[in-house]
Amino acid sequence: MAVKELFMVCFWIVCADAGHEFFSSTDQIAQLYGKTKDLLKVFSQCVDAENVETTKSVLPNLLLSYSNSENPEEAVRDPVAAYRLLRQMRNDLMYITKHIQPNLTQCEENQELDSMIPPLEDLDGAASGLIRLQEIYKLHPEDITKETSLNADEAFNVGLVAYDEDKFQHAFLWFLYSLDRLTENSTTTEEELLRFLSSSVYHFGSLSVAIYFSQRLLTLDPSNDEARVQLNRLLHLQSNPDIFPLNTESSNYEALCRGDVDETISKRQRALSCRYSTGGGNPRLMYAPVKEEVEWDEPRIIRYHDIISDREMEILKNISRPQLSRSEVNRDGISKLRVSQSVFLSVDPVEAGVSQMIGDATGLSMETAEPLLVQNYGIGGRYEPHLDAFGIENDRIATFLIYLSDVEIGGATVFPKVGVAVQPKKGSAVFWYNLHRNGERNWNTLHAGCPVLMGNKWVANKWISGFGQEFRSPCSLSDWE
Repeated sequence: MAVKELFMVCFWIVCADAGHEFFSSTDQIAQLYGKTKDLLKVFSQCVDAENVETTKSVLPNLLLSYSNSENPEEAVRDPVAAYRLLRQMRNDLMYITKHIQPNLTQCEENQELDSMIPPLEDLDGAASGLIRLQEIYKLHPEDITKETSLNADEAFNVGLVAYDEDKFQHAFLWFLYSLDRLTENSTTTEEELLRFLSSSVYHFGSLSVAIYFSQRLLTLDPSNDEARVQLNRLLHLQSNPDIFPLNTESSNYEALCRGDVDETISKRQRALSCRYSTGGGNPRLMYAPVKEEVEWDEPRIIRYHDIISDREMEILKNISRPQLSRSEVNRDGISKLRVSQSVFLSVDPVEAGVSQMIGDATGLSMETAEPLLVQNYGIGGRYEPHLDAFGIENDRIATFLIYLSDVEIGGATVFPKVGVAVQPKKGSAVFWYNLHRNGERNWNTLHAGCPVLMGNKWVANKWISGFGQEFRSPCSLSDWE
């Protein structure tokens, strides 16, 4: 294939994602990595064809940094590494656009590549995800960066995002982390860090630490009037909380995400049963019954093991990838409460087979069910506590949640009202009724998808509507059922 044709193919693949968000899907970060690598290969061929000496020494080094990197899908399992990779690709693509692309006349028809560059909002969203992980799992910067460390500039950006979100303790700890890693190559300055350290600790209210950093800033720059004013303000502080220990208080949702399950709950779960089920005598399950385990009895939460094959899971992920977009909350818009990308799949043989399997296992009709929703979670990916039912006519009577991947740490489905946590297990699914038999919402089904601390989380949801279930799951006239 000619260099020109090869570039146009690569460019079309890249620009198909124009204006696309990356941080809310770890898979999309991995896909951008592959596209950036392909783009560098094409530009390398253009350089060779045109004999452009000014870029010949630069492109091989850029390409080498991608060729030598580990599998991007493996890299993005660590949220800090995913954040670093997103920053690296932004910087590299900006450099290519500014310094390399203009020199390649044979590739002039490539149009603008700016649409491929992750915007600053993407980096801020990724940093916000890291901060949320710290909040849920009670982590200092040194804890969350054990596998992948950040340099001073990267840490400073995380601190700025925390500062803008008024999370002054986390901001202070990231600024301190950044200060320890300052080098002569850092674009962040010591004066900047001392100014933000002083300001964040002032807002937090820790008097002695605030005075220390304000005095240190004045020593570095005696003419700094802002630091002098800050010192005068500190004299009026009444409280002096310690800024270094993280707050140990948390909601039941956060505690469950960390694995803090009450022992009485665990004991009760261990007493629950498992069995082979034919879905109430379904002919398709007579010779191949499903493996059914009761995760909780009230509300009844059932796990189906080995409910979907590896081949089916890969097909679902592959047909979803090109269509993923930011998930919304209750169809009302994008929110920090839900950090993932998803797509409702149109009719597909595999999707139809999965729906048939769900109907067989649950005994419910799929005729009025919503299409299968495939989701991939992002950096700090989560869905905070919510109900699947809306209290409307033809409501979501039940939820069938399929785990398309394992998750190393985090990512559990938790039910805060009853204190139950269900861990993701690839190929399994969990099922529960969102409504009581009288049609009222069951508030004990309030649930959440915990932030993914380590791993790449894929799930598929099937929301089953009430219409069509009249003879399969009859209503009750009782107020208490």
